[in-house]
Amino acid sequence: MLATRRIEDFGLVSDMQTAALIGSDGTVEWACLPRFDSPAIFANLLGDEDNGFWRIGPAGETSPVSTDRRYREDTLVLETRWVTGSGIVKVIDFMPPREDGAPQLVRIVEGMSGRVPMASRLRLRMDYGSVVPWVETWGDRTQAVAGANAVWLDTTAPTYGEDLTTCSDFTVTEGERVTFTLTWHPSHLSPPPAPDAGEALKVTEEFWTDWVGQCIYEGPYREAVVRSLITLKALTYAPTGGIVAAPTTSLPEDLGGGRNWDYRFCWLRDAAIALSSLLRTGYRAEARDWAGWLVRAVAGDPEKLQIMYGIAGERQLPESELEWLGGYEDSRPVRIGNEAAGQLQLDVYGEVAETLHRARQAGLPAGPADHLQIKLIHFLEQHWMEPDDGIWEGRGPRRHHVHSKVMAWVAVDRTVQLIESGAVDGPLERWRTLRETIHRDVCERGFDAERNTFTQSYGSKELDAATLLIPQMGFLPPDDPRVIGTIEAIQRDLTTPDGFVLRYATAGDEVGTDGLRGDEGAFLACSFWLADDLAMIGRLDEARELFERLLGLRNDLGLLAEEWDSKRERQVGNFPQAFSHVGLLDAALTLARTFAAVEVAA
Repeated sequence: MLATRRIEDFGLVSDMQTAALIGSDGTVEWACLPRFDSPAIFANLLGDEDNGFWRIGPAGETSPVSTDRRYREDTLVLETRWVTGSGIVKVIDFMPPREDGAPQLVRIVEGMSGRVPMASRLRLRMDYGSVVPWVETWGDRTQAVAGANAVWLDTTAPTYGEDLTTCSDFTVTEGERVTFTLTWHPSHLSPPPAPDAGEALKVTEEFWTDWVGQCIYEGPYREAVVRSLITLKALTYAPTGGIVAAPTTSLPEDLGGGRNWDYRFCWLRDAAIALSSLLRTGYRAEARDWAGWLVRAVAGDPEKLQIMYGIAGERQLPESELEWLGGYEDSRPVRIGNEAAGQLQLDVYGEVAETLHRARQAGLPAGPADHLQIKLIHFLEQHWMEPDDGIWEGRGPRRHHVHSKVMAWVAVDRTVQLIESGAVDGPLERWRTLRETIHRDVCERGFDAERNTFTQSYGSKELDAATLLIPQMGFLPPDDPRVIGTIEAIQRDLTTPDGFVLRYATAGDEVGTDGLRGDEGAFLACSFWLADDLAMIGRLDEARELFERLLGLRNDLGLLAEEWDSKRERQVGNFPQAFSHVGLLDAALTLARTFAAVEVAA
């Protein structure tokens, strides 16, 4: 049986329509084909080896973990290298970008010195590891079929079947290459054309190098910024412009617990914030594509705005449990779908309006999204005062969340600016008054004057890391005493012993204010927000120290999950997480701007 690996042991490859996670020992443990949200063909990550995996590595090694690995510079091409007693070998993993073609996972074994015996073990299991496909081999092509799905393996190595697994044993010498390509194809169609792995590698490298070449950021921490940008691009579903929160489901926020959710969908909030970061680093095409996705997903009906949609704009995301999967480190249940899609989260109106505002600032022309924004604010005008489920998707009673009200103010403020620009018509004076009303309501009902901090909800004593966004959204200036008081309260009462930020207080074995049992790790995006805020209020050394410690939590490939378990000192939650990488990007941009201002002042 394959040993359970830490979440940070995995690397990501993607073709911007789906993705695969590859462990440090060369094992593919998670891959969904043909889309991010398709059933997995390798689900060992959430079960065991009987649920599907594909390992390529040195044969007979007592310790299969690689000597080192890296992404080729400015690409999503992963290289895993082993130094063995008989020589050195590497495996090059990637997924070629595709338009209308079939998804492919390409693995190239390359000898670097000596003679290294190698082994490939491919165990395909369809439908999240529950279905054994019918496998046949013709020459150097092997087909696995189950229902509507067919997967083709093309390799220059000899293969044989053993224990319902396709096996290859071969030896590579210096300069020799052995290629493996796995291609998904509808089972009722003729076989896909035989692939050219070398040409696919060239095309993939050129794509990523050209894309990174558009980046206009030249400030500090550029390596981390570029890797985060690549990760966000890898999580974008190219045909529609939607951005998934993560390519995985049910990686736990609490190891062994039940806080396990499916993140393979497009949250308006996550995608909007991601697009904001992309815009500020030079990527306008992604913003244009996302705006088109937004208009299609919402379909002109703001009363039925959802917080998340499927990657093509699907509305129905029913949640169910896969009982045959034991869960990552026994964390059950394993869920697919997400019933939070039906929640009311008023903050999403603000995130959408802020992203469209930034798109206009970046010079994108007016379009249907501007008129959609007006419709959304007409709806928000009638509903902003209602309780909602909040940014963190608690499954308890609705409350008047402070962050939700702040973002309602953002939505109205950005729309007032849109009308003032003359781009669209709207009730300008009425919405100026509404903006003032929301602002006054938040400051009067969401602020605890005794403790000098904004709270999680009206009348509550709980803190919420989302209130760190108050100065970043312009609701109050950074030097406002209420902002500084909130930052200091969160530092004092909502951080782990190592100084990272929790979203809110949980209740352990009891049911907390979020309606759930169990605890969770420090939320990495919130920790980056704190670094951002510290820089904004002039505590630059403290901000830099926190930011660099957060960078140190990334794995060796520069990737971050959703959370950090401070007790176990490991990453937890779905991986890699767009929200975490957006937090990194935003904090890096703030620090760069602050550094530049200090240098000018000096």
